[in-house]
Amino acid sequence: MKLVAVSSCPTGIAHTYMAAEALEQAGKAAGHEVHVETQGAAGSTPLDPAIIAAADGVIYAADLEVKDKDRFAGKPFIDVGVKKAVHDAPGVIAAAVAAVEAGVPAGGPAAPSAAPVTKVDRNAGVGTRIRQWLMTGVSYMIPFVAAGGILIALGFMVAQFAGGSDGVIEVTSIPVSHLLNDFNATVGMDWAALLFQTGVVAFGFLVPVLSGFIAYAIADRPGLVPGFVGGAISVAVGAGFLGGLVTGFMAGFLALWISRWKVPKGVRGVMPVVVIPLLSTFVVGLVMFLIIGQPIASLMNGLSSWLNGLSGSNLILLGALLGAMMGFDLGGPINKVAYTFAVTGLATEGLATDAVQYRIMAAVMAAGMVAPLAMALASTVRKRLFTHAEQENGKAAWLLGLSFISEGAIPFAAADPWRVIVSSLVGSSVTGALVMAVGSGQRAPHGGIWVLPLISNPLGFLMAVAVGTVISAGLVIALKSAKPNEIVKAEQAADEQALVATAA
Repeated sequence: MKLVAVSSCPTGIAHTYMAAEALEQAGKAAGHEVHVETQGAAGSTPLDPAIIAAADGVIYAADLEVKDKDRFAGKPFIDVGVKKAVHDAPGVIAAAVAAVEAGVPAGGPAAPSAAPVTKVDRNAGVGTRIRQWLMTGVSYMIPFVAAGGILIALGFMVAQFAGGSDGVIEVTSIPVSHLLNDFNATVGMDWAALLFQTGVVAFGFLVPVLSGFIAYAIADRPGLVPGFVGGAISVAVGAGFLGGLVTGFMAGFLALWISRWKVPKGVRGVMPVVVIPLLSTFVVGLVMFLIIGQPIASLMNGLSSWLNGLSGSNLILLGALLGAMMGFDLGGPINKVAYTFAVTGLATEGLATDAVQYRIMAAVMAAGMVAPLAMALASTVRKRLFTHAEQENGKAAWLLGLSFISEGAIPFAAADPWRVIVSSLVGSSVTGALVMAVGSGQRAPHGGIWVLPLISNPLGFLMAVAVGTVISAGLVIALKSAKPNEIVKAEQAADEQALVATAA
């Protein structure tokens, strides 16, 4: 058969492209022709209309709403999450073939392609929907954090180069008016101030974007205005990301409730552009300014004080816990909780250059690099313990691990869950603890080895990653050696028979 597919994930970084590759390989192995359109963070190249026209069926391996879905109208289809395609691509291909044979019709056209909305399953359980709403906000927040955090870190680097240790302090006091009126392209501190101030502005969108897109996921467009305004109020009153979470859910449910009011026909036209944003924004502002804003701000201050009060063994235990969370489900919900905790900590105002929040970010990033690097190392030094497909995946896992993409270990975990996850959990936990022990800090929320110049004590950071990688690799080799995989043994027997036949 000829099948077309679309893959996408909330962050558009790893699962999107891993699902595409898995579907193409599984289709080829089953004798089918599969063409995949990746709608990821780097944009997408639409499938050729001729390929779509010739297709027998469609696979939606997407956690976002598929853009231009009406292109596939009338064709049999299946709709699965992107992780299903990564973990069980052959099963997805088989399901698509079955749908074609059964003649399952496609649904109606999708929402307009401009709608930036994460797919939320309205029939899922309450816990699942809350996670999906939250991940919508997080997925659109991360690019702002990445841009802002890296620009701020680069500003400090340039300031340190231009003015020494005092330059890092000085750059924060250079006013915007200086850039507007007295910027000098030959002065390093001016460039440092430009980078710093641009990063600060980008960072300022973090909480409003988080709040706005949580509300959007709940109520669609009516939730955007109260969500963004609520997030901005959270920043103004010092409620931070906790306030953004509260206003996002409050604005979303409030806008959804108002949008369902039964109103006269004459009023319906102004509901989405006047009534809903006006009422919902006013109520969110009233609640935040007069009722819950100050208590949440006090809670944020308490959390920040608690984190900055941690030292010694307490910090190491926190690093071990966060590392274990990063290594447990490799990009899943628990991994995302640890990552979100680290990223939102970067948004805390008034952080010192050696704040614990930066050390938390470094521990989370280092721990997230361990699993794919360990699987790459293990599949390189002990190839006979891994299938041919895993050996190929191991080559790609080197780059994925170095780039802080934990999902690079997913193909290994899908094939051998308990041994890979146990090994990953132990090594990542050790790495998180070591990063805390050596005091490495990180202002950038992503990038892995490629943002090493932005990491304080980079040698300690690399040492922690290397130690965790070796521990995980050694553990998975030991566990696999105790009881080799049946598929691996079958492949080895086939390889030996092929060698005998070739020699004969």
